[in-house]
Parts: sequence; structure tokens; C-alpha cells
Amino acid sequence: MLTKLFPNVDWLAMWEATQETIYMTVVSTVFTFVIGLLLGIILFLSSPNQLWANKLVNWLTGSVVNIFRSIPFIILVILLIPFTNMLLGTIRGANAALPALIIGAAPFYARLVLISFREIDKGVIEAVRSMGAKTSTLIWKVLIPESWPALISGITVTAVALVGYTAMAGIIGAGGLGDLAFLDGFQRNQTDVVFVATVFILVIVFVIQIVGDFITARLDKR
Repeated sequence: MLTKLFPNVDWLAMWEATQETIYMTVVSTVFTFVIGLLLGIILFLSSPNQLWANKLVNWLTGSVVNIFRSIPFIILVILLIPFTNMLLGTIRGANAALPALIIGAAPFYARLVLISFREIDKGVIEAVRSMGAKTSTLIWKVLIPESWPALISGITVTAVALVGYTAMAGIIGAGGLGDLAFLDGFQRNQTDVVFVATVFILVIVFVIQIVGDFITARLDKR
């Protein structure tokens, strides 16, 4: 039945491309969460009236975040080709897409982390600081626990964006569903391949959103 509806689709290749897309999304999301969280913490704590208040550090970190957040992803991929080639020895394949995916998404998530921290009741933070709590205590006992729902919601949005990024990275041979849709679908004028690849991408996005919304709802104490 499927063969008749989509005669040009190689289902084995489609499944392999799906696995590559999931791999790129999961790995880049994990690294984006860690790096973005660290950048968000630095941005928040180095801002005025915070424990690490430092205009220079805050400005430098904010500038790096803003610059990489503003560069269109497809251009970022091209700019990072020499770096990726030096790091991995190749610019093709799923692993070769990871540096651009992480560098492109982490600054975006860092801003979401900063917004999440700013929404925490200032009275809670001041109370902890007045008791002489260490920075590590403030981070692990207040900032992260109090903003968990927003952090998970933010990484869900970022993960969905990363799925789209993997599709764009496929245009330069990074593998995954985007690569398959472009090479086997668009270039060979096989619209059924493009259609099926799009459906698979949508399914991945829906699953990420459903799981993210479920976890966020479970963590939200309001």
C-alpha cells in the first residue's frame, strides 16, 4: 500500500535518516541545555545587584550570546565549516552538524534561561542572600528549582527549533531527513520523498512538544 502511494520512497533510507535526525536533535539538545544554562547563570549573576555583579563580564557574555543568536543558522553552518573540519576532520555526516547546532541554539536558550531567572520572586533570592548562602546554594537550591517549569518549557521550544536546524544542515550534507528530502526529493523532483520526510519531521516535533509539555505540567507547582 505504501509502496503504491509513495513509489520513490526508500523506507530503509527514510528510517536511517530519521535516526540521524533524532540523534542530532537529542545530542545537540543535551549540550544546548548545559551550555545555555551556564551562560544564563553567568548573565543573571553578573547583572547589576547580583552576587557576581560585573559590567564587563555581563557585557561580554551578553555580546557573545547576542551575536551568535542573531546569525541566521544556514550562514552559521557555512561560517563554521573550517572549525568543524578542524575539529572532526569532515564536514559531512550527523556528527559534523553538531557544532553548528549547539553553537546556534545555546545562545538562544541562554536568553530563555535568563528570562526564567528574572521571573523568580526577588524576595526569595534576597532572603537566601541575607542568610549568607553560597553562590552554589543560590544556584542549586533557588534559581534552578524555582524556574524548572520555565527551563523545561524553554528547552522544549529550543529542541523543536533544533529539529528545523537539522533539516537546514542537511542541505550541506549533514545527513538526516533534511538531507534526504533535499538530495533524493527536491533535486530528483520526487515530491513523495519530500512529503514523507516532512511528515516524519512533524511527528518528531509533535513528540518533543508533547513530552516537554507533560514534564512542564508535572513540575509546575502553581
